[in-house]
Amino acid sequence: MIQLSERLQVVASYVEQDAILADIGSDHAYLPTYLVQKGVIKKAVAGEVVKGPYESALKNVQREDVSDAVTVRLANGLFAIQEQDGVDTVSIAGMGGPLIAKILDEGNSHLTSVKRIITQPNIHAKAIREWAVNNDWVIIDERILKEDGKIYEVVVLEKGKASYSEADLLLGPILSIEKNHVFNEKWLHEIDQWNHIVHSLGEAKNNPIAEEKRGQLNKQIQLVEEVLQK
Repeated sequence: MIQLSERLQVVASYVEQDAILADIGSDHAYLPTYLVQKGVIKKAVAGEVVKGPYESALKNVQREDVSDAVTVRLANGLFAIQEQDGVDTVSIAGMGGPLIAKILDEGNSHLTSVKRIITQPNIHAKAIREWAVNNDWVIIDERILKEDGKIYEVVVLEKGKASYSEADLLLGPILSIEKNHVFNEKWLHEIDQWNHIVHSLGEAKNNPIAEEKRGQLNKQIQLVEEVLQK
């Protein structure tokens, strides 16, 4: 049976029983293969835009004997989904938040039958939260975890309308309440990095662009510190 990394196990935990999954940027198709083997799903699409990973996914699906359940397609983003698939759940893991938001934006018309989107951005999860607000999706759950020295977030969306504060968009409305040790570690590190940049920008005298950037960073630092201190 396929063994998933911890971050992909978290993504898998949000796929509901008997869902029809489209795993976008599926790489080796580990996630859909694992979910079929565990009996969580009976049908999935594994989408890949790059030929090498697409071929790896095909070989893996054949080797694990799940070809009847997992369809591997070479396509850009959500264009891997076809109407007859009946996909109701989308997962996009292992890329930056802005790229995930771009994929969701460009393929928005392929989300008509989709009830749940599970994203796992490596960086800049804010872009996904902003996309959700602008496209009538709400954040139903979030997780933050550390694996092999790297910090990952998982943001789960369902259809609906919501508004979030600037702090919620940056840090996550659910993560900000839970504030586990990984969350605190991430944002204390970010504050440290921003303070270094603010200090270096302070040396650029009479530079309007530097002044503006410094103001933005100081605002972010204050925003995050307020959440951490609550």
